[in-house]
Amino acid sequence: EGPHADEIVVIGGHFDHLGKAPTMRDPNGPSLIHNGADDNASGSAGVIECARLMSRGPAPARSMLFMTFSAEETGLLGSKHFADQPTVPIDKIVAMLNMDMIGRMRDNVLQVGGQRTAEGLQDRLERRGIEYGFEIKDGGGGRGPSDHTSFYGKDIPVLFYFTGLHRQYHMPDDDVELINARDGARVAQMVVDMAYDIASLPTRLKFTADT
Repeated sequence: EGPHADEIVVIGGHFDHLGKAPTMRDPNGPSLIHNGADDNASGSAGVIECARLMSRGPAPARSMLFMTFSAEETGLLGSKHFADQPTVPIDKIVAMLNMDMIGRMRDNVLQVGGQRTAEGLQDRLERRGIEYGFEIKDGGGGRGPSDHTSFYGKDIPVLFYFTGLHRQYHMPDDDVELINARDGARVAQMVVDMAYDIASLPTRLKFTADT
């Protein structure tokens, strides 16, 4: 237990997908199975990998909460429910790191949203990006089409990790054969390092609004 063990860093990602549905390109066509290998089995695997890595590493100064959410695809319902009816004091959550589609990295480009939702967060992220050889792109503010938005709405700093759209997005051929597992694992390791960075701060991050 660290000196700020009553405060919490959340690492999360959604585990639902479209299931069996018509495709975006043929909305009136037959229902087909959408496996969602990148969206978002990659992020769910990332959460599990982060938990595995941190269980083998040193105890962080703040507590970690690893979460996977359902019903993201139907409107962030799972994460919104948690944010509105949390199982831990919501004011004790100091940051939320969200992985949504981290399985298709190309040319070491990593998009990260929410970089300006706390003072100093962007600088720390850029330093980690250099360490990992990632080209960090601005992924937008704290509000976006994924589960970090539910936490941002509660004035919690967020980071949203994303390796980019592709033609298989929300299509039946988003399959495991196309996953870049090696770089997905690198993203998860970077998330772990950022979680340690945030957890070890002498004072918690100061939230700043950035939509």
